[in-house]
Amino acid sequence: MRSTRLILVALALAACAPTTREPPASQPAAVAARSPAVFAGDIAAFEAADRLAPPRPGGVLFVGSSTIRLWPALEADYPGVAVLQRGFGGSELSDVIHYAPRIVLPYKPRLIVLYAGDNDLNAGKSPEGVFRDFRAFVSLVRRALPETRIAFIAIKPSGARWALVEQMRAANALVRRFVSTDPRLLYVDVFTPMLGADGMPREELFVADRLHMSAEGYALWRDLLVPVVRDMAR
Repeated sequence: MRSTRLILVALALAACAPTTREPPASQPAAVAARSPAVFAGDIAAFEAADRLAPPRPGGVLFVGSSTIRLWPALEADYPGVAVLQRGFGGSELSDVIHYAPRIVLPYKPRLIVLYAGDNDLNAGKSPEGVFRDFRAFVSLVRRALPETRIAFIAIKPSGARWALVEQMRAANALVRRFVSTDPRLLYVDVFTPMLGADGMPREELFVADRLHMSAEGYALWRDLLVPVVRDMAR
């Protein structure tokens, strides 16, 4: 009888225990929960397009999150340059790293223009975590394509994510210091010119959600990147 009661008590305690494993306190749940697999369809679509019209090696690859994906008429903004657009919305730097063997390295680009980090901070990653992922991306590219240049577009300031502005500044500063040590790397400061005289994001550079960019925003980025694309892609 006593052994039966002990078994019943143990079963009751087990029923009251949490059914899910909580991530460590130092790792926010949002960071732990996301998997690169959510972008499998986007990556498969890129690969299908590549099979239909294989990109020529040695071009300029724009890769990153929705800010790259939504860039209208990207090729028209850089006439005479072989430009390839490979942005997938909602992605973080870790996702770009995960899929780089499929949508970065095979193209053998002379120049990679990277925009990522915005979603990372919003998901709870630290500026140091963003910086570590950027360094991991650079190392991955260096091993396969040692001569390829990489231009990191600064994490942009936006009204929708203004609460993260100090984390944005910190992540940008870490990347900027790092790229200054390597002539094959470049930091493109879009953060400063996207602020108005009041120190706040310029509203005309964004659409209604105050996160994604308007035509004026993309025009600003185009002008900032023209010398980079032309000079670094030679």
